Amino acid sequence: MPLVPTGGIVLGAREAGTGAGAFNVVQIEHAQAIVAGAEAAGRSVILQISENTARYHGSLEPIALATLATARRASVPVAVHLDHAEAPDLVHEAVRLGFGSVMFDASKLPYEENVAATRETTAYCHRHDVWVEAELGEVGGKDGAHAPGVRTDPDEAREFVAATGVDALAVAVGSSHAMLTRDAVLDFALVSRLRDTVPVPLVLHGSSGVGDVDLSWAVNAGMTKVNVSTHLNKAFTRAVRDHLAEHAGTVDPRRYLGPARTAVADAVTHLLGILAAEAPLLRT
Repeated sequence: MPLVPTGGIVLGAREAGTGAGAFNVVQIEHAQAIVAGAEAAGRSVILQISENTARYHGSLEPIALATLATARRASVPVAVHLDHAEAPDLVHEAVRLGFGSVMFDASKLPYEENVAATRETTAYCHRHDVWVEAELGEVGGKDGAHAPGVRTDPDEAREFVAATGVDALAVAVGSSHAMLTRDAVLDFALVSRLRDTVPVPLVLHGSSGVGDVDLSWAVNAGMTKVNVSTHLNKAFTRAVRDHLAEHAGTVDPRRYLGPARTAVADAVTHLLGILAAEAPLLRT
């Protein structure tokens, strides 16, 4: 199955009324696990590499090439996306490497500066047939830089999309990055207002803090692309800890990274099923 454009996955999900799962890659085991989980679910998936992860690996290229190679070997449609990039040079590198989309995050800037920077980046990416996601209304928890109480204004969001030409918009509706508990309280009424006001697909960041039932309701209310990172890292780390607790003498990392990879694959399969399911009649 060839690598596919991100836009095809996201727009297909929106048309079907389902959610497009977008999962963050930290190392090659994550990429392998996410693809395996998607294959088990029989669903398309988006692999995401963040600017922080590129920095961890010393540069974008090593982890990007491994992720792109993993995506190309998949039996289901897979796209590769650059997540939370603040540096234009990193965006340009992702485009050169063959990413299908980038998330350019200028949300720390004042509104007019955010618009100008995002518009310039979008124009560059569109010249290379690359989708652009941006953020308006800060999503909490990202390195302390965002205010969790902020919410995206629908009218401002519509104006922002028109002024920048972005293809998808990450909005602040109550979730927060890096949550370790799944008890975020989403504003579903706001999600629906944004869906009715903004012409492009909406993106939910901080989805690790949202429980299964509310993820279904978020998609039902109007979210399309759903980003997950911390939830997978929790599953990964828990599997490593469990293995080492039972096998204290283990020194071969494959012995504990293998179970961690399987745990992430299982979590991805489960979440993709949640995003494809109809929302329950009642939230719990």
